[in-house]
Amino acid sequence: MKMTDIRTMAKLRGLKFGVGTTKVQAVRMIQLDEGNFDCFARAESGYCDQDGCIFRVDCLSLAPKQKNE
Repeated sequence: MKMTDIRTMAKLRGLKFGVGTTKVQAVRMIQLDEGNFDCFARAESGYCDQDGCIFRVDCLSLAPKQKNE
């Protein structure tokens, strides 16, 4: 999912991102606002049981790169 799509989703929810907000930070903010866990890019093992999540493809591709967050 492109950052422009994420910004649109956030705007519809009334969320605002500061300058320099990363894709990972932005998606996690949306997840929290939805009442979900902020788990985006945290599936370091490559496993995620959230099959219906719209962020899943990006999440699993970014997770190995986010080990320190």
